Amino acid sequence: MPNTSVVLAAVAAGGALGASGRYLLGRALTGMGGTIFSVPAGTLVANGMGCFAAGLLMGWVAARASVSELVLAFLMTGVLGGFTTFSAFSFETLRLVQNDAPGIAALNVAMNLVVSLLGVVLGWHCIQALSR
Repeated sequence: MPNTSVVLAAVAAGGALGASGRYLLGRALTGMGGTIFSVPAGTLVANGMGCFAAGLLMGWVAARASVSELVLAFLMTGVLGGFTTFSAFSFETLRLVQNDAPGIAALNVAMNLVVSLLGVVLGWHCIQALSR
């Protein structure tokens, strides 16, 4: 097992990549309208894509079980942790409530939950199917 400072450096590097990707995705989606059913698209899409990637990674690790802690820390905690964004989701939901759009806020919660869970499940099943 690598020492803590090496793992921390891997997480930080992965986080920088993931957060940068999240920022660029948000900018691109804002340029295309920025919402899906009035829900902020950047966070929704990032959470769905990130959870799908997490499902792929989880399925791959389960099928092979020989992935190092350092690689997992870089990819799961760093890249995917930086790319997906619970804090932005929470802030956007609160902002919708404060802007007198509680129905859209509830839709935002439901869509992020469903898209994120479906992403993990689909990613997992894709890897399981490919591993057979």
